[in-house]
Amino acid sequence: MSVGPVIIPQFQETMKRVREVVERSYWNRHHKPRKTPETSRPLLDQKRSIGSILHLLAPHPDFTDEHNAYVAALPPEVIEMVLVVKRHYKPGWGDWENWAHLFSVDVIDGAPGYEVKFENKHVMTRYLRVGFTADGLWRTFRLRKDFLPCVKQQREDDITASTILPVTHADGLHPQLPEGPAKFVANCEYRLFQRPDDAVHRGYDKTTERDFSSPGNFFSNYEPISRETAREIVDDAVRFDEFTAPMQDTITAFVKAKGPGFIVSSAHPRVVGPKGERSENPRYLQIRPDLDDGRGEYLAEIGMRLYRRVPVGRPVLAPVNATIPGRRNNPPDAARGIRALAVYGPIHYQELPELFMDFVASLTGKSPSTTGAGSEGALTKGPFNALLPVVDLNAALLSFVLTRQPCFTSAAGYIGPNFRVDHDISLIIPEIWSRMHIWERDPAWLRAEGMLEKIDDFEFDGRPVLASRLGFRITGKFVDRFFGRMFSEPASVFGDDMLRPEMQDLAAFADGVENIVETQQKVARNYFEDGSIDLACPPLQALLHIMVHGHHHGETIDSPAVRGLFDHDAILASDWYAERLEAKAAVDRKLWQRHAAALRAFTANEIYTGEIERLQLARRLRMAEAAETAAAAPGYAESLRGTLGTDPSVL
Repeated sequence: MSVGPVIIPQFQETMKRVREVVERSYWNRHHKPRKTPETSRPLLDQKRSIGSILHLLAPHPDFTDEHNAYVAALPPEVIEMVLVVKRHYKPGWGDWENWAHLFSVDVIDGAPGYEVKFENKHVMTRYLRVGFTADGLWRTFRLRKDFLPCVKQQREDDITASTILPVTHADGLHPQLPEGPAKFVANCEYRLFQRPDDAVHRGYDKTTERDFSSPGNFFSNYEPISRETAREIVDDAVRFDEFTAPMQDTITAFVKAKGPGFIVSSAHPRVVGPKGERSENPRYLQIRPDLDDGRGEYLAEIGMRLYRRVPVGRPVLAPVNATIPGRRNNPPDAARGIRALAVYGPIHYQELPELFMDFVASLTGKSPSTTGAGSEGALTKGPFNALLPVVDLNAALLSFVLTRQPCFTSAAGYIGPNFRVDHDISLIIPEIWSRMHIWERDPAWLRAEGMLEKIDDFEFDGRPVLASRLGFRITGKFVDRFFGRMFSEPASVFGDDMLRPEMQDLAAFADGVENIVETQQKVARNYFEDGSIDLACPPLQALLHIMVHGHHHGETIDSPAVRGLFDHDAILASDWYAERLEAKAAVDRKLWQRHAAALRAFTANEIYTGEIERLQLARRLRMAEAAETAAAAPGYAESLRGTLGTDPSVL
């Protein structure tokens, strides 16, 4: 029972210490110059929002020892209360003495309680699972008091069409994105093929339970539940109450209905074993959220339009500005003959040579949906693509080079042999990346700030381990800075043995790296056996030779000559890129010749006079002839610079 606002002494002390930080002007007096874009921003003053103070309340190498010692001595509850105030603060509050009464506690047994209230409402603490303990228990961590989850508008799944187009800020591009070629994607599918692993925990996956409560679904590997079984589920009141309201309403309505029939529950995959074991590979087709949620799609578009000041009537460009694939890992399983692959930390960055070694191999760890581990992906499945894999690899490499898009990979499955994380980290990444400035995603800046560390080769049991192929991994500084924007205690989420998996089991780590190198060699050898090595662009040719033979004309992966082949300016000035542009010009000429010829043949037939007028084919013919003339002009190929062009091998 609440008996008016009771200001707890701890809160008063917290506010005094926060005010002390501002009044002492630590930023102005003790902050060293930074080598980041922040140097061009105004320094903190007492009139700025309390949100600007948060950066001051964590030790940082850019601060003086005096300031770091001061903030290190602040109790955790001080930081927590700052986040509470930041979450609710409004500019009109004025001095802290005027709004401290908004925070209170209840009076319990005549004494102040410990649960803080804001405007007589409890301040809630939310938690998030990040992996599991060795016993299978959830590793749960507190989220910041001011944390609000972002809303993800998923538009694509496995099948996506993409293209590269030159764009400028005049086209309404995000102001922090560099001008030049950018990747644009589109999805031809209406539904996404989802595997909701965590939906077996009732109430955990709210999106899946909402989808299951809608009509017109397609399910795979789910148990058909009879009305009698559904009644038993409802009668188990305690567990039934764990479902979200939509799932409860759907099952209850089914129980009350009459006649034969079945229902599917998100928590009941198909039984596949004699002891009641359920399938680990449940699937369903989800209507694309951007098509199903028109309001969310509109708000996202209008938000971008307002932020960038794009006038009504002009399109809002949304190119790909972050590439963060997930990488499935697994510990060694000697009984099944599955080797270790859990050598990656939570997030890795790889430069193009190492990245495309991974892309060529498409190596994956064991998945619940497969019987083993190995080379998996669209490039490894003929029915997905009638072209040779090298054609896609050439285009993919050129796409990364043209857009200068860094690629970070997140860990799924396991981090080292001891920490099972499933897809938890992959799901967190959008939250982290959406809270990073675009310049903060620059690998060069992250390396300079000590937030990425390079992994070097080493020897184990007298043999070389080529661990440098793993690229760079995040450090504790990265976790503190960026995961600290989400978690109250970010350092507790990823310990040193998760950031450096070799600390868990060096032998398993070495075997995992050797597994990667051997698989890369095996897959790359196929390009020599089928002759497609001759169709690879020069950077990929060098890479495939190194993967198989360890060198290319005597040069290793670390040689400046090899790494220079992946340089942006060198590729744009290369003969092989010019050949792609010429091939594209030839394709366009043939395309418009075919269009124009078809239109001439159709309009020459008097039978179709009505249709010719209705479809305005005379105007379309003029457009096709003009495009044909433009494609045949001498400078047309050069005008395509900044695009992917066409692989000459497909002509």
